[in-house]
Amino acid sequence: MRVLAAMSGGVDSSVAAALLLEQGHEVMGATMKLWGGESDQGCCSVADVDDARRVAQQLGIVHHVFSFGDDFDSHVVGPYVAAHTAGRTPNPCVECNRHLKFDRFLRRAMQLGFDAVATGHHARVVQIDGRWRLRRGTDAAKDQSYVLHMLDQSSLSRTLFPVGSMTKSDVRAVAAALGLRTAAKADSQDVCFISRTGGRSSFLGTRIPLRPGRVVDRSGVEVGSVPAVELVTVGQRRGLGAGPDGERQFAIDVDVDTATVTVGSLADLLTDSVALDQLTWVDEPPSVGAPVLVQTSAHGRAVAGAFERDGVHLAEPIRRVAPGQSVVLYDSGNVDVLGGGLAC
Repeated sequence: MRVLAAMSGGVDSSVAAALLLEQGHEVMGATMKLWGGESDQGCCSVADVDDARRVAQQLGIVHHVFSFGDDFDSHVVGPYVAAHTAGRTPNPCVECNRHLKFDRFLRRAMQLGFDAVATGHHARVVQIDGRWRLRRGTDAAKDQSYVLHMLDQSSLSRTLFPVGSMTKSDVRAVAAALGLRTAAKADSQDVCFISRTGGRSSFLGTRIPLRPGRVVDRSGVEVGSVPAVELVTVGQRRGLGAGPDGERQFAIDVDVDTATVTVGSLADLLTDSVALDQLTWVDEPPSVGAPVLVQTSAHGRAVAGAFERDGVHLAEPIRRVAPGQSVVLYDSGNVDVLGGGLAC
């Protein structure tokens, strides 16, 4: 099989390419250059591209760099800024997978005559009774199925996750045994286009006006302020002080139109339902009322619930999910991804 391996410059994608070669596939490596601005974290730095190129040399495979910056700006960076402007909380890594890694990159691979693409994600793809399933990675601590929930039958039929059945320590051991330069490289963290030095405020402040906001309690009484309402997320505690009883306060609503953040107690933040839109499914959607497990963050705990036509009802209260965040549904066995959507 001819496989185009997405090489980010990290240890997982390095080992993925090596395993494909070991399995006898014809492999070419490619790195996506997505972000052209300042980057000191994530997978978009010049050093990451160089690491990918040098690993490809070690493996003896051809390596190319694909410049997808325009698509990254329009499908990831632009919506990220727009979401904050509207008081929503974006998930750029999900959108990067949706629009870049498993759309633009996959289409490029098909145009070049490859049979499949491969990445270093910790997830698994299996075929049962002629249908493709997306499963959690074997290493629960590194499972990345949450950020891949948008993959459908067409995408999964042409996607390989060579390290999905391995633990992270096993991946590093393979890399070390092969002498790969990425064997001890730290995992990428956070959003690649948000620098450690400037953070969200610096990035967004050059693109949109950041406005001071009022902080009010549930009765509408003003109890404080925030330097930028666009940077506050539902569920946030940091920077919101304590209530009159000395208990921690959480953002339970963000209204950017009036530059107002409403705060309350943890109890005020709890909910037993989540409304969803922009739902996508790995295969057929579950029937209304079907039991599902609901995960609201990349490494959060999955909570039992029931699927509803426009969301999920939960068996136990959870913290309200910030509008714009991905909510992913798993089967009752907590193994197979069913699909997911965005919290309203």
